[in-house]
Amino acid sequence: MSLHEINKGIHKHTKPRRLGRGLGSGTGKTAGKGHKGAKARAGYFALSIFQGGAMPLVRRVPKRGFTNSFAAKVASINVGELNDLFNDGDVINPQTLRESGVLKRRYDLLKVLGDGEVTKKLTVAAHQFSASAREKLEKAGAKIEVLPGPTPVEEKKAQAKQAKQGKKPSSKS
Repeated sequence: MSLHEINKGIHKHTKPRRLGRGLGSGTGKTAGKGHKGAKARAGYFALSIFQGGAMPLVRRVPKRGFTNSFAAKVASINVGELNDLFNDGDVINPQTLRESGVLKRRYDLLKVLGDGEVTKKLTVAAHQFSASAREKLEKAGAKIEVLPGPTPVEEKKAQAKQAKQGKKPSSKS
């Protein structure tokens, strides 16, 4: 490739196609729409899955499973990563992990997993700890703090119901 070939075939200011402007234009008479049929008519619309009247592939393939959109999003990090990323005596919590750029995406719960080794005395605050992670951290002399997770809807409803029952209705006189 040479320098003069870089912009070959690139037209910045192309003229729009002039449809239905006589036979000599190349897009005259039927204006590039062919003869008759639904596609030649104004207002034609077909679904993106339309396959000429045949049962579309989207409908032929069986559907399986279920994705719970209300499920808690759990971010996980291994104790080996914590050992590599942080110094002895550091406090590790969701905020420090976000600031350090380790966990960037949004999540509801933070879980510490037990892959890797821990040699530093860290203070780790998370919502959940695996059994192996808890064991390794305690063995290394690290402090473990369990953070409270988001309150389930049923629990909130129960609390609201109790609060409502606790208040006695005022008597009308």
